[in-house]
Amino acid sequence: MKLIIRSSQVVDRPKTTYDIARNVVAISIAFMISSTAYSGTINLQSSINADAGLGTLALGISCAGFVVSNMFLPVLLIKWIGTKWTICISFLAYTPYYAAQLYPNFYTLIPTAWIMGFGGASLWCAKSAYLCAASEDHKNISNISLDILLSRFFGIFFMIYQLNQVFGNLISSLVLSLGDNEAAVTAVNDSIIPTLCGANYFPSTDADKALQVQPKERIQIIAGIFVGCTIIAALIVAIVVDPIQSNQDNKNTSMNGSVMTRTLKVLIDPKQILLIFFNIFTGMQQAYFAADFTASFVSCAIGVGIVGFVMMTYGLVDAIGSVTVGQLAKKVGRLPLMIAAFVTHCFILVFLLSWSPQSNQKFVVYILACLWGLCDSVWMVQSSVFYGIIFADRKEAAFSSIRFYESIGFVIAYFISPYLRTNVKTFILLLTMVIGVLLYFVLEYKEKKSITLNPTPQLNSPNMELDFCDQSSQNKKSKRSMSDGDTVL
Repeated sequence: MKLIIRSSQVVDRPKTTYDIARNVVAISIAFMISSTAYSGTINLQSSINADAGLGTLALGISCAGFVVSNMFLPVLLIKWIGTKWTICISFLAYTPYYAAQLYPNFYTLIPTAWIMGFGGASLWCAKSAYLCAASEDHKNISNISLDILLSRFFGIFFMIYQLNQVFGNLISSLVLSLGDNEAAVTAVNDSIIPTLCGANYFPSTDADKALQVQPKERIQIIAGIFVGCTIIAALIVAIVVDPIQSNQDNKNTSMNGSVMTRTLKVLIDPKQILLIFFNIFTGMQQAYFAADFTASFVSCAIGVGIVGFVMMTYGLVDAIGSVTVGQLAKKVGRLPLMIAAFVTHCFILVFLLSWSPQSNQKFVVYILACLWGLCDSVWMVQSSVFYGIIFADRKEAAFSSIRFYESIGFVIAYFISPYLRTNVKTFILLLTMVIGVLLYFVLEYKEKKSITLNPTPQLNSPNMELDFCDQSSQNKKSKRSMSDGDTVL
């Protein structure tokens, strides 16, 4: 069945490469500002709301909301109001959680965390769909390979986006550490830090001994700043960013199929099944670094006041790495970068299992933050590019699938965080990474082999230029066959 709509409903696409680049940068800046609030808040949850593991529990609930809504909400919202307005509304869904930091308890943090999870699912899917559509438009104008454009745009996005770790953690650290705040430094005696902190840290029993309660007025200042950041981000997208629509065949999103069915089909796609462990790992490693690394190796051994500065270092390196990785991928390819990140991350985790931190070893946590940031930049950019290629005909559902399984990783990491020692959680993360990355390599091999056996470009081949120009030409022919006032979807 063909659905006919009037031309007044057709989304105007950006006309020049400058317009496309402006939109990509504007969305990236808006995400950076919004995530300044997010990173600055969540990185402190295991330290400032450590009582009964409430902080990590709320983050786990948020990720659970992400998982549930990711099954249907992102694609539904995008098809209903478009990627631009989906991003705006999703930004605002974060504000209640930041406001709840003013009066943190079970009845304020848990419901608002659930709402934040719902907003996050639509937000990230809409962002990925927008960047892919922008890449398609740019390719139609410039004839640059879609593979290169995807890598470039995702690299630009993550470069700007990862600056949230710099600004968010700078704000939180300055507010907590300036002045005479004695709670900003560790209360643990130097002689017992090696046995209490690091890999031996057990949140459910050690938090009361190692982590001090932060002054309420300082938490209120942080919450107020972060609510304002989220509102500003929504306004930037609403005012500056142009609406955009994907070139993909809209028959897949017509009345003939349900949103739930389309998403479920990608979730159980054979290619996605091979990437499940990798997606779960990428979620777990982010949650581990934000919750377990900061609490076990930073707050416990050195003090809460330095958490933001460590995360700021991580974010800065991650941002630089994101754009550098995009450039390197054009010269050396995706696979060598993934192998380098795998080896480096293995080294970090093995080191954490054997290291006994001391209060005078700040430089070590900064080095680890730099290495972790480099690895994360590879995981995030190159996996996004890979998905944009192998699921090019089902982008919205595919990016929902990424966030679905990634959120499962967040849920696992946050829910086990209060109840296991850090060494056990580190080993679990290491094992998940080994399985996930090896299965990713299997899929890379299968995709390259399919191209070797069938050199004709296929829609899901990872090293070809996707023929969206042909799709656009067909769409334009269909439009010309109708009256000027009607468009076939």
